Amino acid sequence: MKVKIGPYKQWFGPYQLAETICFWAKKDGLEKPEWVSNFGEWLAHGSVEPKPKAGERRSLFKNRPSTPLAKLLSWIYGKNQRVVKVRIDPWDTWSMDETLAHIILPMLKQLRKSTHGAPYVDLEDVPKELSGDVDEKHFERWDWVLGEMIFAFESRFNDWEINFESGETDLEVLEVENGYSQIVHGPKHTLQYDSEGRKAYAERIQNGFRLFGKYYQGLWD
Repeated sequence: MKVKIGPYKQWFGPYQLAETICFWAKKDGLEKPEWVSNFGEWLAHGSVEPKPKAGERRSLFKNRPSTPLAKLLSWIYGKNQRVVKVRIDPWDTWSMDETLAHIILPMLKQLRKSTHGAPYVDLEDVPKELSGDVDEKHFERWDWVLGEMIFAFESRFNDWEINFESGETDLEVLEVENGYSQIVHGPKHTLQYDSEGRKAYAERIQNGFRLFGKYYQGLWD
């Protein structure tokens, strides 16, 4: 596999051009004065509409003519899109779940550190202590969901099942009639297996993958 994904291309139109040209103009910190916005409007449409008076109505869908400059900047933006190149090799799909996990896991960890927003999380998907006030626990719920996703994908690379085994394995081959044999426990066999613990752990992994699928469209920063 070879993947090359470039950064998103930022829109640069007449208003952004006006702010660049008038780089020295400042008002209240980084905010530009109104005349800079009017300059951008003139670059975009060739005119500046007067401010509406109190009680005056205007259409939100009024189509104003675009200047040749605005059309040129729009054309340049259309030609300068995000670079996305993906090459898939045959071995990438031999164990596709593991291949994808190598990519998804570090992305989830980075998202959890840098996220600035959070989608709505159904109360049924989080523990009771996080199902309180909808607004108060909003970000905590999303952080918990991301943690469960990370847990599930980390488990893809961990030999977690051995955590539910204890003791030693002692197996012997017992010869039986007609040339057959069977494997039996030896005198030192003390292996114990926590089937209930393993089941709970496996269910948590599966739930993490379920949350990943359910909230896939919420994976944004």
